Amino acid sequence: MEVLIRQENKNDYESVFRLIEKAFKDLEYSDHNEQFLVERLRKSEGFIPQLSIVAEVGGQIVGHILFTKLQIVNELNVFESLALAPVSVLPEFQGKEIGSKLILYGHEQAERLGYESVVLLGHEGYYPRFGYERCEKYNIKMPFDVPAENCMVIPLVKDGLKKVYGKVVYPDVFFQ
Repeated sequence: MEVLIRQENKNDYESVFRLIEKAFKDLEYSDHNEQFLVERLRKSEGFIPQLSIVAEVGGQIVGHILFTKLQIVNELNVFESLALAPVSVLPEFQGKEIGSKLILYGHEQAERLGYESVVLLGHEGYYPRFGYERCEKYNIKMPFDVPAENCMVIPLVKDGLKKVYGKVVYPDVFFQ
């Protein structure tokens, strides 16, 4: 199966909306509104067009990933970082490495654009294979109460988190 990974464009928006809706439809730990979050994020200041990425198989969009700007703030510094949210794959294409291809390609593009880290809230059994570690290892705290094993971060470059610590500040659009 040949998978094409590319930047999303405006013509993809409707297909991506339906894809996300289907991908999260039966997930227990979902508010089933991820497709609306993506719509809001596209209109926000944190949106980076190059980091809204789709996977195609035979001309059909079967996966999508979005990285948007966020900050990690402490009493002395503000660090720019990215949020990975969400990664979506059509149910019939899950388990075929499409999510992995999207994540790895997204990391490459983010690094190329000068970003040094990515923060996510996700499944503790899935993301560590890509190098994600618990935020608590770096003294990075989420702004809401969630299990520590689901709060993860990855440096995209050597020492990308060396002096980074503090509280994650998501753009307001995440909470609308």
